[in-house]
Amino acid sequence: MTQTILFSPLISWPFLAVLAVLALAVGGLALVRRARGGWARLLVLAVLLAALANPKMVSENRKPLDDVALVVVDRTLSQTIGERPAQTEAALAELRHRLAAQPQLEVRVEPVGDEPGHDSGTRLFAAVERALADIPRRRLSAVFLITDGRVHDIPADQGRALGAPVHTLLTGRPGERDRRIVLGQSPGFGLVGRTATFAFRVEDEGGRGEAAVDIRLDGQPFGRISVPLNRDATLEVPIHHAGPNVVELDAEPGPEELSLLNNRTAVSLSGVRDRLKVLLISGEPHPGGRTWRNLLKADPAVDLVHFTILRPPEKDDPTPIREMSLITFPVRELFEDRLGDFDLVIFDRYRRRGVLTGPYYANIAQYVRKGGALLLAAGPEFAEAGGIADTAVGDILPALPTGSVVPQAFQPIVTAMGHRHPVTASLPGGANWGRWMRQIEVRSHGGIPIMTGLGERPLVLLDRVGEGRVAMVLSDTVWLWARGWEGGGPHGEVLKRLAHWLMKEPDLEENALTADWEGGTLTVTRRSLEPGAKTVTVTHPDGTETPLSLQDQGDGRATGRLAAAAPGLWRAGDAAGLVALAASVSANPLEMAALTATPDRLSSVAAATGGGLVWLAQGAVPDLRRVGAGGGAHGKGWLGLRERGDYTVTGVHETPLLPAILLLVLGLGGVLLAWRKEAN
Repeated sequence: MTQTILFSPLISWPFLAVLAVLALAVGGLALVRRARGGWARLLVLAVLLAALANPKMVSENRKPLDDVALVVVDRTLSQTIGERPAQTEAALAELRHRLAAQPQLEVRVEPVGDEPGHDSGTRLFAAVERALADIPRRRLSAVFLITDGRVHDIPADQGRALGAPVHTLLTGRPGERDRRIVLGQSPGFGLVGRTATFAFRVEDEGGRGEAAVDIRLDGQPFGRISVPLNRDATLEVPIHHAGPNVVELDAEPGPEELSLLNNRTAVSLSGVRDRLKVLLISGEPHPGGRTWRNLLKADPAVDLVHFTILRPPEKDDPTPIREMSLITFPVRELFEDRLGDFDLVIFDRYRRRGVLTGPYYANIAQYVRKGGALLLAAGPEFAEAGGIADTAVGDILPALPTGSVVPQAFQPIVTAMGHRHPVTASLPGGANWGRWMRQIEVRSHGGIPIMTGLGERPLVLLDRVGEGRVAMVLSDTVWLWARGWEGGGPHGEVLKRLAHWLMKEPDLEENALTADWEGGTLTVTRRSLEPGAKTVTVTHPDGTETPLSLQDQGDGRATGRLAAAAPGLWRAGDAAGLVALAASVSANPLEMAALTATPDRLSSVAAATGGGLVWLAQGAVPDLRRVGAGGGAHGKGWLGLRERGDYTVTGVHETPLLPAILLLVLGLGGVLLAWRKEAN
């Protein structure tokens, strides 16, 4: 219990002060003039002023509160290296033991780990604020940080606002060295068929000379180069295909390494095509003649060259050929000199009438075998004898005409294989599509039928020939979908997917393996036309392997997920030889920026708060002492905890110092004494 004297004036202090001055002036004047009863009048005024001041004796019942010591334990990625985990656990156990021996002390321990998906570094002071959110700073005795010193959220005031010493127990060892690769500026994408250049640097503080760097491109060895240590270097790599092109860099170990995790890194360059070039040859006019043109012209990624052949050379017409079109049809230039420049050639209801001679058809077949793409949109002319199927192009077609045309309405149906193929998988409204009006009958000897028509006859066929691709659409009435006939259908989506599959769009590959890393999870997707679960082998950045089962999703995809916290390059491979790569960043990339322990960042905090900084590698945890508010908080071999002495008030008792009866006696006594003096 503590006692104090408090005043609770009945009027405000300014008015009370004015009355006191007036009373002193009146009483003083009476005393100066030696008036009778002056002292008595002064006594009465003093009693009145005391009554107005209302003095009280206040007694408080106080409950002392324990001081608080906070221990923040750094458990981020850099703290998992070498002997640091053992140092951390030993220091924490010893610190707990010594703090527990201190009387009237509450101990709180706050661990700090990596935040997946956030490039936030080690945020120890955010953890301090979080742990002390429900505690007033006047109770804080000391803060202990067990860390390697790589802290990324040191406040501008260096911790002074905490009002307590901040002590640092450093893990690791003084003078550590480590080699790492740091990526510089790199483009987000590159043009297919060209090269992309990005910058990097091999950092090794205190190191001199050069370091060898092994390079892999899409999982395959690409070469080895030597680069000077601690200096910027550039690397030029070819972009072989559309989609992710993953480049791995692996620097040879240095003479002193803390970890090899940061010796490896990867960068993903997205390959994009520089304007896909399409050659469209339209033959006999028909109501859907502009369907392909409209679709391709609307695609900003496509450069379209379109020719329409309206009159064969043998037609009996006196009009000179040079006056039949704006330009002469450049047969040789298109089908001999420049054919390889096109990514896709489309024949839409083309009728063979001598415009192209035999060698040009052979050129087209060779163009496909070497990696080109051919789309045949067929009408009744395809069923005629002596058509395009009777040329060298017929050798690369997956089906040949029987000579019959089926002139009946039918609804296109996606086949079981089509439901798994990216071109026709997950198309909307399959049961409500409008009908097509006729179909060309063929004998199929290869390819994949992804859509069928009447009597399950092939309607859309896909095939691979050599390094190229071929597609056949065996009806010329797809345009009915575009016109909304009987509700229409997804003509734009089907034709666009078909064209881009032919031009080898990576997202439309029917037999592919992809891997994606996000937020600490690796997602592996296997596309296949064969149903059922799949199994792949995942190779971790450190070389360990884990089998992963992929569950069939029913649309040609089988997926599986794996926790992937380690930074670096993850590989997934299957028995068919497919390989997928995913470059993962650290869950906390700043943690990998530098792994060496350092006192530099926290020394200013220790100086500002009066705390100490010690290396755990140079001795045990220092002794702990309780110190006063104004004393030093650390010394040789010891660290201090401030004694706060905070408390809560559980009860208050007030006792008036001038009871009413006493004031009455003194007041009346003064008045009577003054009256008597004046009466004499």
